[in-house]
Amino acid sequence: MTVLTVVLALLAALGNAAASVLQRRGTTQVDGGGAAVARWWSWATRLLRRRVWLWGAALLAVSGLCQAAALAAGPLAVVQPVMTTELLFTMVIGSAVFRRRPDVRTWWAFVAMAAGLGAFMALLSPTGGGSTVPGSRWLWSGVLLAVLMVVLTLVAWRLPPAPAAAVLGSATAIGFAGTAALVKDALGRLPDGGLGALATTWQAYAAVVVGLGSFLLLQLTLRAGPLVASQPAMTLGDAFLSMLLGRVLFGEDLTLGVRLVPELLALALLIAGTVQLARSPLLTSTDGKERPW
Repeated sequence: MTVLTVVLALLAALGNAAASVLQRRGTTQVDGGGAAVARWWSWATRLLRRRVWLWGAALLAVSGLCQAAALAAGPLAVVQPVMTTELLFTMVIGSAVFRRRPDVRTWWAFVAMAAGLGAFMALLSPTGGGSTVPGSRWLWSGVLLAVLMVVLTLVAWRLPPAPAAAVLGSATAIGFAGTAALVKDALGRLPDGGLGALATTWQAYAAVVVGLGSFLLLQLTLRAGPLVASQPAMTLGDAFLSMLLGRVLFGEDLTLGVRLVPELLALALLIAGTVQLARSPLLTSTDGKERPW
């Protein structure tokens, strides 16, 4: 677990968090668009004139570059779990921007998630692995991931809001984990063939398609039900599936054995902190209102 990989992943998480808060602030300054296409289009065009929202979009692009660099520099099983710190950064930045002081329970959740993640990653200590994936591995794993996403999405339509949000959050996590794996595989071909190889490899185009689909699925997830139901599924699902993909696709090593029991304890602390932090008003509302998206 290299220091450079962790630093780049933390910068990506920080950028995502700042972008989320800035764009959230921008949306609260623009009246809702409603269901009609004309009203929605008017809302979107007004939003594009908000500097704070545009700064958020720019930060999102920068964070994407940091994440790509992290994936090129280190194991997938390191980058995506470290990206879960986005939730922590969102709380800190959101409390400053919206001038809302976190309560004691939120701070305990913050500490629990940070401590659980740090201990879990230190104990698991993902290392090694290749930089590219043989096509045969992608054939069966890609089909399996796609089928899971489709099944979860179809199941969610028949569920009440909270369970639907959790199921859709799990499907979104699969999409984001798959996108990260595709990006890492595509970037792993740069040393041998340069930008020409990147432009001709199918993984790069697949990453764009899967990433866009996952982003759209995220919007459905956020509209389906409360954040407390979807956020843990997205945050933890992405991290754990990425560790699995890192092992299966890239052959990354995960330390288990005698460390299994403390790893499970750290994992339980991480899950508890994530679930509780997702309940924080700083993440679920703005000035007493529900998330504008």
